[in-house]
Amino acid sequence: MAFKPVALASASIFALMLSGAAHAQDAVDAAPQDEAADIVVTGVRASIVGALNVRKESTQIVDSIVSEDVGKLPDNNVVEALQRVTGIQVTDRAGGETAAITIRGLTDPLTTLNGRNIFTAAGTSFALQDISANLVKQIDVYKTRSSDQLETGLAGQIDVQTRRPLDFDGFTISGLARGVYSELANKYNPNVALLVSNRWETGIGDIGFLVNASYTKAQYRNQNLQAGAMVPFATENPTAGSGLTPLQRIFPGATNENWTPGLDAGLPTAPGSTLNINGVETPYYLSRDAVIASDLYGKRERPSINAALQWAPNDSSVYTAEVFYTGFRGETFNSLHFSFADWWGDLPADVGNSFELYEGTNIIKSRQLGSVAGFNSGDMATSKTDSYVYALNAKWDVGANGKIVADIAYQDSKNETSFFAIRTDRGPLDLNIDYNGGGGMPSYSFANQEVLTDASKWTVGNLFDNGAKNTGNALTMMLDGEYKWDEGFLRRIKAGFRYDNRNADSYVRDQGAGGLPLTLAQFSQGSPFTNSGFFDGRADIPTSWVLADPRSMDKDAVRRLYQSVAPGLLLSDQMTFGRVFGINESNLAAYIMADGELEIFGRPLQLQGGVRFVAIDTLYDYFDRGNNFARTTVSTGSEKFLPSFTARYNITDNLRIRFNYGETLRRPAFGDLNPNLSLTGDLSRIGFGSGSAGNANLRATQSKNMDLAIEWYFERNSAIYATAFQRKINGLVVPLSVREFIPNNYLPRNETYTEYFNITRPANASNGTLKGLELGLTYFPSYLPTFLDGLGFTGSATILDSEQTIPVVNNEGEITGTAKSAFFGVSKLSYNATLAYDKGPVGARLSYIWRKGFLNNNEGRLFANPIGMWRAPEKSLDFQLTLNVNEDIGITFDAVNITKAKQQNYYKFGDVGNPTQFNSSTLLIDRTFALGVRFKFD
Repeated sequence: MAFKPVALASASIFALMLSGAAHAQDAVDAAPQDEAADIVVTGVRASIVGALNVRKESTQIVDSIVSEDVGKLPDNNVVEALQRVTGIQVTDRAGGETAAITIRGLTDPLTTLNGRNIFTAAGTSFALQDISANLVKQIDVYKTRSSDQLETGLAGQIDVQTRRPLDFDGFTISGLARGVYSELANKYNPNVALLVSNRWETGIGDIGFLVNASYTKAQYRNQNLQAGAMVPFATENPTAGSGLTPLQRIFPGATNENWTPGLDAGLPTAPGSTLNINGVETPYYLSRDAVIASDLYGKRERPSINAALQWAPNDSSVYTAEVFYTGFRGETFNSLHFSFADWWGDLPADVGNSFELYEGTNIIKSRQLGSVAGFNSGDMATSKTDSYVYALNAKWDVGANGKIVADIAYQDSKNETSFFAIRTDRGPLDLNIDYNGGGGMPSYSFANQEVLTDASKWTVGNLFDNGAKNTGNALTMMLDGEYKWDEGFLRRIKAGFRYDNRNADSYVRDQGAGGLPLTLAQFSQGSPFTNSGFFDGRADIPTSWVLADPRSMDKDAVRRLYQSVAPGLLLSDQMTFGRVFGINESNLAAYIMADGELEIFGRPLQLQGGVRFVAIDTLYDYFDRGNNFARTTVSTGSEKFLPSFTARYNITDNLRIRFNYGETLRRPAFGDLNPNLSLTGDLSRIGFGSGSAGNANLRATQSKNMDLAIEWYFERNSAIYATAFQRKINGLVVPLSVREFIPNNYLPRNETYTEYFNITRPANASNGTLKGLELGLTYFPSYLPTFLDGLGFTGSATILDSEQTIPVVNNEGEITGTAKSAFFGVSKLSYNATLAYDKGPVGARLSYIWRKGFLNNNEGRLFANPIGMWRAPEKSLDFQLTLNVNEDIGITFDAVNITKAKQQNYYKFGDVGNPTQFNSSTLLIDRTFALGVRFKFD
């Protein structure tokens, strides 16, 4: 249904395009060749047409956003600005912003800043949402790559370009100030930016200096409602000899003697399905173990600054020194309400009528439960990140046809996080629950609901107190040279090398304690917090509960109270971080490439071919938290030759085709290589905990890529294009799980302590193929009547098909076979459509994006539901209006997520699972409105 209105609108625009194409083509063909090649427009149209020109002139397949695009769409960061680019899919819209991005369904785009690889702390990628849209001059999304580009990132490359002073003719000052209203948080948030730039003609050449600074703040509220995981229960009449009582929960047992959790498709859902319990085939029902409500209050700040000094002593050389800083300050408070829904005691007298099954299944839809336990948790988390890039760049023209570029950059990035949480426990309550009360959301109520907000009815439970610190730095040097010819087959030779020396370190601290013999009302620290209005009236559920609020507490005073039950608990001045890993990686790359041109049927065929050599040496130090941080050292090395080839043929002046072949890599994340265990206790009290460990033998995933594109630039400001592509990927990393007994481990000794764990480790155990088709249209008709002059459309659709092998493992973690699955994060269909208007002082855009449901992740193998966590279709309708008071000042109004779309998950694997019977969670996505002013004086 979501596709139909946009499809009809696109069809109408396509018909309009065809009706005027002949007239438009005649106009283009009649124009002089240089006039037809240079598209000169202003306003909103300039941003869209500027992106079209980048694609037209590039050898590779590139889609772009130019500065007008970022500045005038209702976007606060780079990820949000990219969501309307062909082939881009975005998700994870919590916190009033979009955080995750894929290119053609692949989740690992390489992020570069002015062509330089950047990262956050000890990671191998950069948090792209930390780059303010206010700092950006242009964003290029490379779907294909040549040998002179970095080799990592199977998805492609996203290059963010900042402004530099010699881009301007002289003194320029520009800025913006916006107030953004968050509907769910009921808060107003600032978004401000200022750019000051000037250049001077001096006796030693042109000198320019620029400073561009941005500050954004957001206060937000995430509201998430979740039906718990599926687990088996006895029927109302358990089989004799099974030892079960009516509706008793059937635990798997420490060694899975009763049933195996985490099967790909979960336990069978047919009526009468059985488990072998005590040697007896015993029918079972599937029901949920809990219901969970999360009401998270967050705030974040992002200061950022870009400063550049340029010197052009003559027409043949430019020297640039620049610094780029991005910061992040985040604090969240999660008001978590968790109620078990698995207790089989205190059942209603008429047990058979206390529950309802979905027809034709053994799945319980609704039930009445007596005396269920529950807890709340007040979780406070903080995060602080500072990332710096310092760079020097020199460009020299060598004669009329030669060029040399040298670049040296140093990066430094630090991130520190903390987590401080206090659980509170209540006494048993009767619960009536419908796991899908409508729209994929549970509805439920308690018999004595006022207990939820009475602090005297809650006892002070476990303390969780941990943190992490990650640091990273890199020194990178690049040298590139090229020489061009105007005639003959060989038109350009380019060669260069890149050396990168990278360091990354990760540290953790972790402690905790059991509960105190106090009620929350008696707790001497802080003030209890009671939320209100949870879930905006969209579900029949409790909307308020009380819990401990660490934000109002002296943390060391709390730790002293808990020392009565955990004497070894440390205070803040006694805490130290334990080192998890330290890595030094050196990367040496060299390439050579050549461009050629010849004529076929009187039309130019442009060719580009090259090869890139990459040698990587890595020294790993890993430290075992379970063994007093004992160190293990591993050294590895690898070498790769990566070829690339591109052909571009101009069938006519305005119709061209492109073909590209290339090979790219995805190197393992540093943390995925750490073989030491990271454990989590039995938080849901299912009989075992979970854990993860890396794999020091992981190798780089390699992809062989092919693209074929056709582009028709049928009118001066318009084009239609299509790209077919395929990625054959070898060595995909997938998680493998095994149950392990780990005695005397480092976890705190409270009721969540366990010595049995489901341990997950990554392995290069999958191969896959991703293929698809991109369609794009940009159309600004030139023949419309006066009142419609300035109307245009830009939109695109991406069709994807993916398949990868998934290993099947036994209880010992051994691979016994394979199954087939879609790639994570791949929607089979996504599209975006923007209707733009730009005439006189008014500029407006109405944008709609939609993507089909997709496999988001696999859940931990702890339960009886299908392992796949699928995301329901996602959409967003956004609007932007600009009223230019004069040529220097404009007033803006933005609206994002106008339709108040939600984000929903459900369980599914293969043919098993759906959003109705296997519903999981629903997240309310914020709707925001912004009013602002922009100015530019030069």
